[in-house]
Amino acid sequence: MANIPVQLEFWRNGPQPGALYNFPGSSTIPINAPVKHTMQPIVTGTSVVGLKFDGGVIIAADMLGSYGSLARFRNCSRVMKVNESTVLGAGGDYADFQYLKSVIEQRVIDEECLNDGFKYTPKAMFSWLTRVLYNRRSRFNPLWNTYVVGGMQDGEPFLGYVDKIGVAYEAPTVASGFGSYIAQPLLRDATEKNPNLTETEALELVDKCLKVLFYRDARSFNKYEVVIVTKDGARIEGPKSSQANWDISNLVCGYE
Repeated sequence: MANIPVQLEFWRNGPQPGALYNFPGSSTIPINAPVKHTMQPIVTGTSVVGLKFDGGVIIAADMLGSYGSLARFRNCSRVMKVNESTVLGAGGDYADFQYLKSVIEQRVIDEECLNDGFKYTPKAMFSWLTRVLYNRRSRFNPLWNTYVVGGMQDGEPFLGYVDKIGVAYEAPTVASGFGSYIAQPLLRDATEKNPNLTETEALELVDKCLKVLFYRDARSFNKYEVVIVTKDGARIEGPKSSQANWDISNLVCGYE
């Protein structure tokens, strides 16, 4: 009787020897697949405002995540406490902010694990963000965000602005998005009249700016968070809402 060869089943539906197994549900990108870049933001946040006051820095942003022109997500926190001396706020694509936030959180953990007495200062975070955003821009795959970085360093308040192509500057007052047109004049006018605002006055000014943005910016929302840094540490306050007044709305006409 002739011997019938037995077919081994080891490699049925499996990878070629030396190749990786393609698990069900996993996505594999062919070697010759095109490189894909972010061409436009999807879920976005609008303006961020920030200013220095006597003894600290305040940064505020509303909590709306807009899906195009749809006010889709109404509980998106866009401010972040990095540590007790450094905070930031972000506008633009919310997914990109979430990605960079997770990177920053992990870097803070790694820094704490070293236990060498050093921590991220606002100027260090500001400088690092300029390099990261400019690097991504140079690869034509930007993180579609604008960041406002603030904090206390060497007893002095710090406030800086970084956008998605790495443009960066420091200023006593900062606003991004539509706020750079509407809120920035209000901030500059108030700080020029009184350069040494108290914390309470700064909070009132920020509330006024966000209220005007709520009136004028179609992508804003009357619910916001504030992050404050002083020599005593950093804290996030909110959600808050401004006391809006729509009494004159019935006089608006001609847009029917």
